[in-house]
Amino acid sequence: MSAPAAAAPSGVVTFLFTDVEGSTRRWEADADAMRVALAAHDLVLRGAIEAHGGWLFKHTGDGMCAAFASPRSAVDAAVAAQRVLELPVRMGIATGEAELRGADYFGAVLNRAARVMAAGHGGQILLTDSTAGLLSGVDLMEMGPRRLRDLPTPVGVFQVQAPGLRTDFPPLRALDVSPGNLRPQTTTLIGRESEVTELEAAVRKHRLVTLTGVGGVGKTRLALEVAARLADEFPDGVWFFELAAVTDPGAVPDAVSAVLGIIQQPGKSMSESVAAALEGRIRLLVFDNCAHVLDAAAGLVEAILAHSATVKILATSR
Repeated sequence: MSAPAAAAPSGVVTFLFTDVEGSTRRWEADADAMRVALAAHDLVLRGAIEAHGGWLFKHTGDGMCAAFASPRSAVDAAVAAQRVLELPVRMGIATGEAELRGADYFGAVLNRAARVMAAGHGGQILLTDSTAGLLSGVDLMEMGPRRLRDLPTPVGVFQVQAPGLRTDFPPLRALDVSPGNLRPQTTTLIGRESEVTELEAAVRKHRLVTLTGVGGVGKTRLALEVAARLADEFPDGVWFFELAAVTDPGAVPDAVSAVLGIIQQPGKSMSESVAAALEGRIRLLVFDNCAHVLDAAAGLVEAILAHSATVKILATSR
């Protein structure tokens, strides 16, 4: 039985999600042994959660979901449990606004707790930056920003370190942060599948592809859609350059270098510096709205393609 509803924290809540790693395999190998181990697991987790003021509100198969008013209490409960647990349990912690409805919670923070837990391994306690920023006196190892499944933006992930806990684990089960500056689109592209497919094929086949058309026809949106779909094919990232705001043609290389973080090299022009820095990179560069700076954009593109056989460019222009 869960603790009384009155004990449930509300507002900004810290959630602890747990799960037994490889539980299906364990059930298949020896169901009786797993049943005994899981009963012991439940006692340990429930005891640690309740001893630190947490509210156990859900069982998820072989895992538990608990809510805490205090981020530190959630971490202390996780550490206390991990020191005793015999099964390999992965744990994820996140803090944020949540709505309590009856005996359950709703809110984006629960997805983050579940996803950061799923990125870990048995014996590991991971937490998001939303919790890390509220803690003091806890030893945390920063894992960097990570893309977690179903979350639109990278999340800062930290591993809790404490005496009696393992410190060595395999790489996180998370999508690494893709380099580049392509942002997820807020709308869905409808009815242009044939154009998208054709353009994808063209970018795969050619090093330079230009989309032309009158203003307002949708060149930018089409280019962004194709770039997003091809992102996994460019390990050094997809980079988008909005040239509409560049009024001086001579400033095109500077605008591109500013986005890429490239500085001008001694004895080289900015175009040459950009081209040299891109040599050997597997990148897709999207130059949007080239019409009013056509010669300057073309010169930069030419220099880049001359230096690198692995960079591809998708441009839009009237």
